[in-house]
Amino acid sequence: MASLNVGNLGEYLREQRRNAQLSLRQLADAAGVSNPYLSQIERGLRKPSADVLQQVAKALRISAETLYVRAGILDEKERDELETRAVILADPSINERQKQVLLQIYESFRKENGFEVSGYSDDGVDGGGVDGDHVDGAHVVDDTDTTADGPRTADGSAADTRDHPSS
Repeated sequence: MASLNVGNLGEYLREQRRNAQLSLRQLADAAGVSNPYLSQIERGLRKPSADVLQQVAKALRISAETLYVRAGILDEKERDELETRAVILADPSINERQKQVLLQIYESFRKENGFEVSGYSDDGVDGGGVDGDHVDGAHVVDDTDTTADGPRTADGSAADTRDHPSS
C-alpha cells in the first residue's frame, strides 16, 4: 500500500504518543480506535477523518486543530483564528459580554489588517453587537441608552452614582 501525503501526520502522531509515554495500544484504547488502524495512520497508510483526529487529540491532550492542519483538513491560518477564539471563549476570568466584545475587537483588527472576517459569533448571531456595543476600529462604542435605568458597569450591573466623601 502506498503512503498517503498527509503532511507527516503519522510521524507527528507517533512523536506525540511517545512524548505522552503511551503505547500504540494505550492510545488506541483511549481514542476509541483499533490498534491496527492507529498503526496504519502512524505509518501514513490511512488518512483519518476529522472525528478520529479529534478523538486522538483528546486522548493525547493536544490541539485537534493542529492535527487537522497536519492532515490537510484545515488551513493553518484558519487554525490560528480558531485557537485564538477558543482561548478567549474558554477564559474563566472574563464574563460572556466581555468575551463577545473582545471577539468583536479581534475581528475589527483582522479586517483592518486585510484578513477575511469570518462573521463568527459564539451565540450564533453574525456580526451583531453585544448589549448595544459595536466596534469602531479599535474602540468599543457603547450606544446603549442609559437614561431609563441609569449608568451600568462593564459587567452590566447598575453603577453606583452616589457621592462618596473623600478619604
